[in-house]
Amino acid sequence: MMSYLLLQTIVIPALASLFILLTRHRLGKKAGWIAGFSLLYTTALLAYACFAVYNGAAITEEYPFAGTEITFDLLGDGLSLPVALIINMLCTALAFYSIHYVEHRIEAIYGHVDERTFLNHYTRFFSLFLGFPLGFMGVCFVKNLIAMYFFLEILPIPLYFIMAFFGYIDRVRVALLCLMWAIVGAGFFLAGVLIIYYHTGSFDISKISTLAAHPMAFWAILLILVAILTKMAVVPFQVWMPWVHAEHPTCIAGLLAVYANIAAYVMVRVLVFPLTEDFRVFSIPLMIFALITMVYGSFLTLAQTDVKRFAACSTISQLAYSLLGISALTLFSVEGGMFFFLGHIMGKTILFSTAGVLVYVTGVRDMRQLGGLAQKMPVTTALWIMGALMLSGFPPMSSFPAEWVMFSGIFRSGIKAMPLGLIIAILGALAIILTVAYTFRSVKIIFFGPINPALENEKIKDPPLSMRIPLLLVAAVSIILGVYPQLVLNLFHNVIGKLPNL
Repeated sequence: MMSYLLLQTIVIPALASLFILLTRHRLGKKAGWIAGFSLLYTTALLAYACFAVYNGAAITEEYPFAGTEITFDLLGDGLSLPVALIINMLCTALAFYSIHYVEHRIEAIYGHVDERTFLNHYTRFFSLFLGFPLGFMGVCFVKNLIAMYFFLEILPIPLYFIMAFFGYIDRVRVALLCLMWAIVGAGFFLAGVLIIYYHTGSFDISKISTLAAHPMAFWAILLILVAILTKMAVVPFQVWMPWVHAEHPTCIAGLLAVYANIAAYVMVRVLVFPLTEDFRVFSIPLMIFALITMVYGSFLTLAQTDVKRFAACSTISQLAYSLLGISALTLFSVEGGMFFFLGHIMGKTILFSTAGVLVYVTGVRDMRQLGGLAQKMPVTTALWIMGALMLSGFPPMSSFPAEWVMFSGIFRSGIKAMPLGLIIAILGALAIILTVAYTFRSVKIIFFGPINPALENEKIKDPPLSMRIPLLLVAAVSIILGVYPQLVLNLFHNVIGKLPNL
């Protein structure tokens, strides 16, 4: 096994970011390629690691700090590695996608500036962008709660500055709104962590199980759940999502979807694994909140006409599916919920990035002013349709087997918790109809019917290859996992299947 494999996935983005920052005037527009190829390397490392642990092994790397309870030990197993691989793949795809998109945003915001100012903005973006994979990989692999808290808190920093420098309407205020919600969620997470430490004497995630059946386990779970539900924009914590998701630069939209979704991984790793029985008291309430969020998010999305806000509101609904599956607390529902999380972030990366293509090419955000674009942008049309298939759970996309497995587990849980649990399971399955309605309604409005005469010019065409190819590769990965779901499910089962109480 390669030395420092997991550590490299965290350190290399940091080093690449520093390199871009220090050599920004020499690198110029090569900064995007440096970011992309550095992440391509770490993605290859993670693919190799997944192959190495496929039969149930795990990769452990220990980096202790002498005389402290805070360690930097890393764990790559059948849960963390596939999650990290898909997330890092999306970071890689969006790094290449951003190469042309960032030029467009700089021109749109700052106008025609001199070359030095342009390069300052351009390299600043990619230096900040690499903070996302750094934070995501840290959250996936660390074995220490304080280290996890640290990496969770790294993520809002590049998000804030990228939104403030490169976002859309009222970008500074929206960036501040996102940062404040992140700080609030972090406070609840830290409070839960401190309760765990006080009663276990350790920040080690593997020691959380010693709190099982303790009266304070309820309060630790509750506080951490508030932090998780805030990040996942579950009703009533959804207020920040439509604003933030709609007004950030679209090239990081997929990463913001990951930022919200990774809370599902934290929930499984920190709460479900070590405190399964204590977590059961929250099962039905969480399923009810998830169902409300699914329905609310769907109707909110149906009401949208802005192409970016459409994608933003759909995220609220889609995030709740994973919550529903994990909260059902059966083997299939948890594995399916985690698999759906991966399918959703791939689908949302494609859908959001395609929305960015539409704004990039047409300059129009109002879906009612589009129409008929399939004849001029066939690849973009195909990408949007694939994104719609992924969010709606249609074959051959990965979300189809994910939903199948997840709802099999949800119905099993519902039968045990008759009649309320079964009602929630049925309504959750029916909510998929709303997803189909809003995704394919958007396909019809944007890409079919008569074309807007204002868009009848030769400039309206599919974007450059550097924007198309990364998205097509993400769609290809989704199809592969849809046809061969065991590639992920076997890895998950090696870890989740060992839990005796699911």
